[in-house]
Amino acid sequence: MYKIGIDLGGTKIEGILLDDTLSTIKRVRVPTPKENYREIINQISSLVNGLSQNINDFTVGICTPGAISKKTGLLKNSNTQCLIGMPLKEDLEENLKQKIMMENDANCFAISEANMGCAKNHSVVFGVIMGTGVGGGIVIDGKIHHGRTNIAGEWGHHTLYKNGNQCYCGKKGCVETYISGPALEKNWETLTGTKESLPNIVNSKDPKFVQWKENFLDNFGTSLANVIDILDPDVIVMGGGLSNIDFLYTDGIKNVYKKVFSDLVDTPILKNSLGDSAGVFGAALLN
Repeated sequence: MYKIGIDLGGTKIEGILLDDTLSTIKRVRVPTPKENYREIINQISSLVNGLSQNINDFTVGICTPGAISKKTGLLKNSNTQCLIGMPLKEDLEENLKQKIMMENDANCFAISEANMGCAKNHSVVFGVIMGTGVGGGIVIDGKIHHGRTNIAGEWGHHTLYKNGNQCYCGKKGCVETYISGPALEKNWETLTGTKESLPNIVNSKDPKFVQWKENFLDNFGTSLANVIDILDPDVIVMGGGLSNIDFLYTDGIKNVYKKVFSDLVDTPILKNSLGDSAGVFGAALLN
């Protein structure tokens, strides 16, 4: 059976058609309509129809920014504002006249790396997304672990500091408010009084860089050590823009290991191997 995967991003929508050996047959990228819900529905439907031309037996999986609420069936926690509170899955199924599978980007990342990427052949995989936000997905024996209320893996909203930084979720002190890209840029501005992009900060020669890096590594170490203490995964795979920061795989790992509650810590913490293709492959693997 053929598999179609759609990765709905903030700036582009990518579609892929895989055969039953998971080889790529077609791959297409189109711009995401700017904050227009109905146009997004039409664009995805058009993409699926184009990819499925001349084939009859296929499944469709969608990778979304945000997640479907188990309570309401509506999309929540999306950084594409026009999708929030909308019946995205239901509307797409009506347009396409078939059932689809839908997961958030962290779960799609985790399942793609677990089945096709650097975490292949590992039983329990924790996929980390660190970019504009901080998220995660858990895959056990090749299948996504959702949890009772569909929030398994959401380490970005664990409380790192009681009464700490305000988070958009309404709580204070969330991991995301300390080690996401925007949070790290804000910390730099607080330390130096200047605004810089994260790539510039990482390569900075400013004397304040040492303190900034120590803050980052301390928070990263505590946050990920907590995940290991609770889940004890076979492997952790890093994704998102921050996964390209080299010192996370040296000093970062050391900071994690020294905070784990065990006398033996050897959890591999790896950089992803699928890059920005993880979402679209993960979507295709949902069925």
